[in-house]
Amino acid sequence: MRDAKDYNLLKHNTFGIDAKCSRFLEYASEEEAQQAARLVQGAPYMIVGSGSNLLLTRDFNGTVLHSAVKGIEPLGEGRVRCGSGELWDDVVAWCVGHRLYGAENLSLIPGEVGASAVQNIGAYGVEVKDLIESVEAVDITTGRQCLISAGECAYGYRDSRFKHEWKNRFLITRVTYRLSLTERLNTAYGNIAAELERRAILQPTAEQLRQVIIDIRRAKLPDPQVTGNAGSFFMNPVVSRSHFEQLLADYPDMPHYYINKEREKIPAAWLIDQCGWRGRALGRAGVHDRQALVLVNRGGATGDDIVALCRAIQRDVLAKFGIAIHPEVNIV
Repeated sequence: MRDAKDYNLLKHNTFGIDAKCSRFLEYASEEEAQQAARLVQGAPYMIVGSGSNLLLTRDFNGTVLHSAVKGIEPLGEGRVRCGSGELWDDVVAWCVGHRLYGAENLSLIPGEVGASAVQNIGAYGVEVKDLIESVEAVDITTGRQCLISAGECAYGYRDSRFKHEWKNRFLITRVTYRLSLTERLNTAYGNIAAELERRAILQPTAEQLRQVIIDIRRAKLPDPQVTGNAGSFFMNPVVSRSHFEQLLADYPDMPHYYINKEREKIPAAWLIDQCGWRGRALGRAGVHDRQALVLVNRGGATGDDIVALCRAIQRDVLAKFGIAIHPEVNIV
């Protein structure tokens, strides 16, 4: 197990915030996870993946725990057991390459396998909760290994029990996904269909769909190796039917997505764009000029700079539309 003191977290947050933790423990097996759980008893700690959904506003006076558990293991019947330290997109590529279907719409989402189970990552009409069968973890409070079913995780939109009553309780070691053996591709969401048509692809394969999604994401999202960011900063708000109909009367071209008879989802990027924030900056923090949902570190920004920009955007969206938008990113 890796054990480092006064550890710089620059490589563990894609915003590129220069912050440190007092101690860094990286476990590579279930046994090491149990050892790490014993070492943090009674002391402050935080569980971190690749940091693609994290905004640090200060040094962390405690221990950061990180998984280096690797491995992609086929279990048969479309089931795949993956180490929590595997990069999520590597898992998607493996599944597509082995003719297991259902994850291709989640291509190029940053982060690790463990975070996928915590965050319920999603894109282009697909959420990972629909693929997760079970989560293996070590309970920090007892040191015991646990097998948690997807149903126990109470998954919702970018949400799970791991973000609430289970926060910082479990060290996830492996996640088992159940993919489909039948190629039924979802091309109806966003601009996927238009891009396939532009490329004259009438009946795409999973490989072609994955590449289209990768190309779309790369075209509109900044590379965190070049410009610090955490991808989509805000969650898309869900509003009541009556509120939605009032807004639609004023903005007939407003994009929206049906949830049920009582609720409708409105893209946060559109709301932010309508408030004039796309491409603007507040000091060293800014809004990406091609995707208003992405806040960026323009160079030397602190976590507080990003938070100040976040709050300014929230105020404007609330004032203009009466909608509260909330960060998808974990702010520490």
